[in-house]
Amino acid sequence: METSLGVVFLSEVLGSAMLLLLGGGVVANAILTKTKGMGTGWLLINWGWALGVFAGVLTAYKSGGHLNPAVTLGFLAAGNEEYAAGVPVTFASTMVYLIAELIGAMLGAFLMWLTYKQHLDAEPDPGKKLGVFSTGPEIRNPLWNTVTEIIATFVLVFVIMAAGRFTEGAGDAPANLGWLGALGVALLILSIGASLGGPTGYAINPTRDLGPRIMHAILPIKGKGSSDWGYSWVPIVGPIIGGMLAGVLGNLILP
Repeated sequence: METSLGVVFLSEVLGSAMLLLLGGGVVANAILTKTKGMGTGWLLINWGWALGVFAGVLTAYKSGGHLNPAVTLGFLAAGNEEYAAGVPVTFASTMVYLIAELIGAMLGAFLMWLTYKQHLDAEPDPGKKLGVFSTGPEIRNPLWNTVTEIIATFVLVFVIMAAGRFTEGAGDAPANLGWLGALGVALLILSIGASLGGPTGYAINPTRDLGPRIMHAILPIKGKGSSDWGYSWVPIVGPIIGGMLAGVLGNLILP
């Protein structure tokens, strides 16, 4: 039975919003002044993002829980016939995924801002305010920052594709792992953050960075400073290249 594009749109919006609310929220809790979690560090941020992905994928079950244009475009590059059960790959469905993922990311960033508004206003460091919303490199070199994002996103999409093939049984239909599938993706995100996230903050998702960066630019945050649009193309271009490379190569070499 085919899933309507309206359902796909709502599913991806809600899932992406959940992801960014919890993902942005853990960064805010860990780095902003006067929060309960101030100073808890990188590993808490990794876990928070991983569990945010877990919650987002569960929320977006009707659309397959992409939450990420790199995943959507990776499936497209792989030549998949469906994005999820009952969602055929077409130009219209592709655009629905991409637009919904961006809108959801903006909504999640807005809800995170409401939650931490007082702490964002009280934080004296504009860099930390921006860091709650979007990623940035520790050593700024756009070429190498892009390479980092390509590699990290390649790992994400390639392993997701491998997991889909791993769960295939004797028949043609993949096994239904239920929430365990979402947990597997969460653990993958945790691994990527812990191992590859240090150079750039591992956006590995164009709308995860772009949507909140837009919200940082338009929301009334005291002393927020620049939204650093000069860097913004890196977490868009890198993940798109990495995701599509994973789709093409995964389709060629995964058994």
